[in-house]
Amino acid sequence: MFSNYLKITLRALLKNRVYSFINISGLAIGIAGALLIFHYVSFERSYENHIDGAENMYRVSLELQVNGEFVYHSAENYPPVAESMVNDYPEVIEWAHAYNMGAKNNIVITYEEGQLQPIKLKHKKFLYASPTFLSFFDVDMIDGDAEKALMEPYTMVISESTAKKYFGNEPAVGKRLRLRDDDRNNENCVITGVFKDLPANTHLKYDVLISTPTIYGRWDGALTRYKTGWVRKDFYSYVKVQPNTDIKALSAKLPAMVDKNMPRLAEQNAQHIMHLQPLNRIHLDSKLSDEAELNGDSEPVTFLSIIAVFIIVIAWVNYVNLATSRSLDRAREVGIRKVLGSLRGQLIRQFLFESVVVNLLAVVLALGIVLLVLPAFYQISGIPRSVVIWENQLIWAALAVVFLIGSMVSGFYPALVLSSFKPVSTLKGKFRNSGTGVFLRKGLVVFQFATSAALIIGTLTVYKQMNYMQSADLGFDLEQTIVVERAAIADTTPGGITRQINTFQEELRANANIKSVSTSGMVPGKKLRFKGDVRTYNQISTDARPMDLMGGDYGLIETLGMEIVAGRNFSREFPSDADTAVILTRAGAELLGYQNPEDIINQTIVLENFGQAGIVVGVVEDYNHESLRVKAAPSILLLDPQWSEYFLIKVEANAIPEALGVIEEQWNRVYAANPFDYFFLDEFFNNQYESEQQFQSMFSVFSVLAIVIGCLGLFGLSAFMAMQKTKEIGVRKVLGASVKSVFYMLSKEFVILIFVANIISWPIIYFAMDRWLQGFEYRTTLDPFIFVIALVAVLGVAVLTISYQTIKSARLNPVDSLRYE
Repeated sequence: MFSNYLKITLRALLKNRVYSFINISGLAIGIAGALLIFHYVSFERSYENHIDGAENMYRVSLELQVNGEFVYHSAENYPPVAESMVNDYPEVIEWAHAYNMGAKNNIVITYEEGQLQPIKLKHKKFLYASPTFLSFFDVDMIDGDAEKALMEPYTMVISESTAKKYFGNEPAVGKRLRLRDDDRNNENCVITGVFKDLPANTHLKYDVLISTPTIYGRWDGALTRYKTGWVRKDFYSYVKVQPNTDIKALSAKLPAMVDKNMPRLAEQNAQHIMHLQPLNRIHLDSKLSDEAELNGDSEPVTFLSIIAVFIIVIAWVNYVNLATSRSLDRAREVGIRKVLGSLRGQLIRQFLFESVVVNLLAVVLALGIVLLVLPAFYQISGIPRSVVIWENQLIWAALAVVFLIGSMVSGFYPALVLSSFKPVSTLKGKFRNSGTGVFLRKGLVVFQFATSAALIIGTLTVYKQMNYMQSADLGFDLEQTIVVERAAIADTTPGGITRQINTFQEELRANANIKSVSTSGMVPGKKLRFKGDVRTYNQISTDARPMDLMGGDYGLIETLGMEIVAGRNFSREFPSDADTAVILTRAGAELLGYQNPEDIINQTIVLENFGQAGIVVGVVEDYNHESLRVKAAPSILLLDPQWSEYFLIKVEANAIPEALGVIEEQWNRVYAANPFDYFFLDEFFNNQYESEQQFQSMFSVFSVLAIVIGCLGLFGLSAFMAMQKTKEIGVRKVLGASVKSVFYMLSKEFVILIFVANIISWPIIYFAMDRWLQGFEYRTTLDPFIFVIALVAVLGVAVLTISYQTIKSARLNPVDSLRYE
């Protein structure tokens, strides 16, 4: 029986090669597209899954409200929080915390022992970690004891790749590395362990861990600052709870812990709210300040998941439409088989078997397509190449499910239709489709058209928003600006840091290819680290409002091209500026009650939490220090050249290579002990939109893919409808109908279906894209013109797709048409 089914199936496939090719290729493209999207979605949702017990782990984040107003929600928390929870609550069984020094300091780690030329490397993925950290996060140790490696001061563990950079193939444990940073720390640490490089799917990435006991003895008060004090939030704090713990009940206990340890908050009208964030949801669902990495976004992942479903459903719809479009061709075959004694169940099994074979061939072809496009997919999706698609067991499970469901769903309806034909009618050629069948096919086509229109609208909306973000006026100039981080190893003699800064800047300013140089406490594109509670001199302490603080030198506003809307810039012509001058953004002035920025000039303001006062000498237009997802924050610019973190260097557009050569030369002369490194400000700022750019690329590619697959289905239905109307076309041509009028007759039904599909899809996609745009503080509008473009595009694609069949039918000899059936 099996061999008979196989022979019949192969004969049917070879007899109708074009239809077979369209069927198999359509399914293969759909399966390949769905697999690639599923690989991306699976990766994005797999963060922290490699950690044993991750489902019971939480990060304790910190929200601050003052006078009932939101100030910030930070991923960082106070040093004792996690350990206190273990001590106070029996349901909390483990803790760990880490201080993200790599994000806050410029760090150079050097291997000096027995080296003619010390090996110096800058490090950004660097943490001070509690002794419990390695065991808590189930870190895969190659050498060393996870329980003891970070117990003592001046101990460190490093990644396998870091060990190779410093020591090649020599053992790393027992050797020493010297850490120096721009806070003037100089610590010689012994390596007590080496761990395997972390997988890509983790929110906390690091290459170097140094024990937190190392920083407890740095200076008087360091133990309080970094271990026992509830004063500064610096630590990512993690806890592990008993399985089946009621997290809401545990969260309800946290305010009592805050009240016990921070009674001063009530006097300040401040409230700290602790939140428990599931560890495996941080990557997609957390957008807090002080995040360790730029996290992903769950909405694009959900959108792409829906597209994957649409792609595979459209592919199945194509199979159904193409199979039923051939029903007339196979009607006599069914009639003969029934006359010869075939039962309906046997016919159903035969046609289902055909579906299984077609789906199996499509799966094989799909795997080939995936192999072919995988390099390009890795590039547009941002998935590291180390994440091998074939090692993902979920991919194979998904493939099996798609194959089984596809074989049944796409084969069952055609099997029922074909097996239901009456042998007498089919042998006489008197065959008609039921109204239900026609309605279902039209419904499926409406689904395809609606999906195509929605995807076109979605693609254009994402493109428009990305274009808006990249071309919007940010309030400053990003172009031709080179950024160099300040030196980790500096002259620590009295006045030495200032001398080096001045010397470096003066040498650069003397070069004709460099337009301006300044220092800055932070660069646009990186969240400002410090906030100040600000009030005017005449207000009381409780009136203070939070503002972002940014330090820089006299040239900062000029280098960034900020617009001064009132007052003046910092100037050396006013000696008092060095001690008292501040500049506000427009939003900062408005927050203090000055709608007209001129009115706040020369007013005294107080930074309440720093115990300092300043005089406002100028107001600049608001600028977007961060992504356009967030509103431009009220900010204060302070003169603070010595402790600025970066050099900002504006260069001539046509002389960037020459300017870079000069910058590197002067850096190596002034800061010889430090490796030279730089980045371009515009590229750094736009890195914030990496997830949006990936979403745009993937949305566009897979939307086009879905539309192409849909076109194959339209081709099949147009063939079916043209076949159904063959005799009618012959009659019309005998009566004098032109090719044009026949084309109109065959096309108008599709045009009606297109309009119906757009009416259905427009409100759905409008709601979906409006919700996506709500995630941006600054956003484009859903232009009605985009919906018109989608309608015209779908009409154009559909007409082009069906033109071949309709024109072919319209040009048939009417004699042949009248003989049909």
